[in-house]
Order: sequence, then C-alpha cells, then structure tokens
Amino acid sequence: MSTNPRPQTCRMFETPIIERFSRTHPFAPFVFWTPFLFYFLYRTYESGVFIPLAMALIVAGALLWSLTEYLLHRFLFHRITPTPSGRRVHFVLHGVHHDFPTDVGRLVMPLGVSIPIGVVIYLALYFALGHVAPALIDPIFVGFGVGYLAYDGIHYGTHHFKMERGVARWLKRYHMVHHHTGEEARWGVSSPLWDILLGTGGRERTQTDTVQVGR
Repeated sequence: MSTNPRPQTCRMFETPIIERFSRTHPFAPFVFWTPFLFYFLYRTYESGVFIPLAMALIVAGALLWSLTEYLLHRFLFHRITPTPSGRRVHFVLHGVHHDFPTDVGRLVMPLGVSIPIGVVIYLALYFALGHVAPALIDPIFVGFGVGYLAYDGIHYGTHHFKMERGVARWLKRYHMVHHHTGEEARWGVSSPLWDILLGTGGRERTQTDTVQVGR
C-alpha cells in the first residue's frame, strides 16, 4: 500500500501568469480592502449620518454580504453542467477547493474576484440610493466589506486553525459537514443564518455519524 501523502494542491492553468494569479496569500484581502473600508467609514462620519443609523446600516451591509455568500456558494460555486466546459468552470470556481481543501493559496477569494464583486455591489447601491440617500451607501458598503473579510478569515480558519472551543469549534464543524458528508447543504460559511431561514442546514447529526472536525 502506498504511503505517499495526499497532494495538497494542483496546477489549474498551463499559462504561468494565470496560474500565479489563481493563488492568493491569505492576508491579501485584508491588506487590500481594510484601507478602503476605513476610508468609507471616515466618509460616513464626515457626512454626518446619525451614529446609531450608521451602525444599523453597517449591520445591514454585513447581512447583505451573508446573503451574497450563501447565493454564490449554493447556486454558482456548486453549479455543475454536464459538459466538459461546465465541469471545468466548476472546478476552477470551487471544485478545486473541495479536492484540495487545505491548499493555502486557494482558501481566500482572489482579488481578481473580490474586486469586481465589490465594484458591482457599490454601483448597485449607488443606482439604488444615489439619488435618494447617497450618505447611506458608504456604511452599507462598509458592512458588506467587513462581512466579506469575516468570511475569508473564518473560511481560512476552519481549514487551518484548531478552533477547539465555543462558537469557533461550532463553525468549524458546520463547514466540515459541508465538505465531508456529501450533503447538498450548509452553504453558509461565516454564518448559518440563511441555511436556517431557507431550510438548507441539512439533517441533524447523530452520535453514530463521524464528521472530520480537523483538516
């Protein structure tokens, strides 16, 4: 029997520069997005938005991210069409993560994906609120960004940190069930909120079930 360890990564693209940018350092989203979020938070303060209202809008933005996370994970990242190109797209978007779940370079969302999503969300908020209440855009976007960074941090942690106590342990187990049981459920990573509301949390585990809580 072979004793070779399972590979931790794979090459996805033949073109070296594309392969390079398919990988992202876990700190990259935090280094890139944190200054922008502080800038938008400062603009919120300068615009004179009532502080309790600003806080409520930040929470609303975080909820908007959690819904976006749920919808992307459930309906885009796990969508597989029965064609070679469809299977290839699925592998590039998310299948590679399920095949190599501890690949450090592919555990957070690449900037080439998160930046366009951020631009689209900001523009959507602008077109929805820009002519009515433009001062409300920035705090909502801050909440969205904080929610996104929480997602990246929690997702990385569930695969590389022990997370042995309390809520952290529960979140790790929640995500590991998604990875290891084959159930089409538990699409939330940073929060189970939408799984609870939409009934996609999967079945309750029993004592006879074995779910990998480690890597």
